[in-house]
Amino acid sequence: MTATIRDLRPNDPDDAESVVRVRRSALPFMICTASGVAFELASAHPDKRYRILVAETGDGRVAGTAQVGIAYTSPEPGQGFVNAYVDPDLRGLGAGRALLRAAEEHLAAEGGTDSYAWVLDEPAHRAFAERAGYRASRSAHFLRRDLAGAGLPALPRDLPAGVELRPGSAFTADPRPLFEADAAASLDEPGDVVTEFDDYEDWLRHTWNHPYLDRGLTTVVLVDGEVAAFTAAHTDGVTRYSSAMTGTLRAFRGRGLARLAKSDSLLRARAAGYTEAFTGNDTGNAPMLAVNTWFGYEICATETRFTKRLPRGENPR
Repeated sequence: MTATIRDLRPNDPDDAESVVRVRRSALPFMICTASGVAFELASAHPDKRYRILVAETGDGRVAGTAQVGIAYTSPEPGQGFVNAYVDPDLRGLGAGRALLRAAEEHLAAEGGTDSYAWVLDEPAHRAFAERAGYRASRSAHFLRRDLAGAGLPALPRDLPAGVELRPGSAFTADPRPLFEADAAASLDEPGDVVTEFDDYEDWLRHTWNHPYLDRGLTTVVLVDGEVAAFTAAHTDGVTRYSSAMTGTLRAFRGRGLARLAKSDSLLRARAAGYTEAFTGNDTGNAPMLAVNTWFGYEICATETRFTKRLPRGENPR
């Protein structure tokens, strides 16, 4: 039985739910909901050339899905990405190969020069990527913490002079200071593809208005009234909480402000009834890994970033 590839049907809630099912079964460490999947398409910048591909079996079952597009915020043009997921119960039908082939053809047609893909650091997954011509680069951990259990560190009784904690919702009327802090902190994020963004309206569209962003559980640290650090909270609205981005601006590093932001957000997430906390950590980012370990997070999986130079002037095969 072979798999056929098509685009996600954006106005079909059942199709989005099928994508959610596949992503959760293949990679259960990330938040994923049907509304979030629909939002990915609706909010995507035109320069992203974003598509959500679906691999369908002959009997109509959704066996796999892939996210593919161009990293339009990179100063280096042509940096493409593809992240493919196959339902573990439906492997061996050619869904992964078909998705990757369709994704690479799309990237090549849109001027992509390189393809980057996150791959679970397991022998079968690595072998699949290597057979497709990809080579391994950096890696990152998924980490999990049980929020329902004891042992979550308490906030300090007294904050340092000039330091305040505010929820992200306090910036609803004017989120620009958070945009500026996010843009500055993202410059220092470890990664293969450099990210530089300065489009405030685009940031509002795909970050500030993301359905996963819980502004009330997002914590912002102010020092003398200036945004110094933050942790952005994503939730599924039920039981799962995720630290989507934690950053400290360069001038304020070394003061424990990221730890303070995460502590406040985690404590409030537990009080709100969330029972599982997830986060991601580049394996080379030792300071952030130490912070997460201090909070009781444990590594639950590792991904490796694979990259491939795309052929020029023809569709990849």
